[in-house]
Amino acid sequence: MRVDNTNTLQSLNSINRAGKTRNHALNQLSTGVRNSSAANNAAAYAIIQRTYGNIGSVEQSYQNTQNSNAMLATAAGGTENVVSNLSSLRETLLNAANSTNSDSDLRTLRKTAEQTIASIDDTAASTTYNGMQLLQSGKNAVVAGSDSYQNVGIQSMSAQSLGLTDENGASKLDFSSPSGISKSLDMVDKALNTALDQATTLGAQQQALSYRADNYMIQQEGLTGQAQTMDSTDMAKAATQFKNADVQQQLALYATKMNNHNRSAVLSLLQ
Repeated sequence: MRVDNTNTLQSLNSINRAGKTRNHALNQLSTGVRNSSAANNAAAYAIIQRTYGNIGSVEQSYQNTQNSNAMLATAAGGTENVVSNLSSLRETLLNAANSTNSDSDLRTLRKTAEQTIASIDDTAASTTYNGMQLLQSGKNAVVAGSDSYQNVGIQSMSAQSLGLTDENGASKLDFSSPSGISKSLDMVDKALNTALDQATTLGAQQQALSYRADNYMIQQEGLTGQAQTMDSTDMAKAATQFKNADVQQQLALYATKMNNHNRSAVLSLLQ
């Protein structure tokens, strides 16, 4: 006589199905994530992971613009000091151009000019960011972003680069005659225009990077909202699924127990 165990197999299958549903719902409740692995929903998982990857790229792009803006702010501060020094140097030369100055006065003014030039070189050498000298020999940097790359250029503000000293660091300013002072004024005016041009350029670059940073922040908010919509667990739904699966599993276990009990009773009659 054959004892049919079909009901037992059906009950075991029900236990397995309910267990998988229960575990999946429990995972959603514990992590708050709808698809924690590709096994749940391969297509949705791939889309979500790409979205998270894009979020990471945008976050790094935002950080890059912030770091670059901090570097430009440092360069701008040094350049402003150079502009101030050049303005003082121009005032010194204008003072020297006045015919009321004695030879002693001119020597004093020349010494003042040399000290101002030394201050310009000190500023160029000491304006650093993350160990990099920004104004000594200039700096070309690339701001990497998820959508594009932006080149940021910083020009040297050393006295030699500005045309105020020769290759040996000696001043080119001439206080020996009215024509020499006039040429020196032209030299300083040219240097001042160069420094002012850099100051305005740095300001424009900072503004552009600020706009890019704002754009990256908006992108990040949008992508984060998209990821949360796709991947966040509906807690009420998951809780209901967990409860229903738990009840189904308990019923299937009870059914299996009853089937096994009945099967044992039949077998005992056959002995």
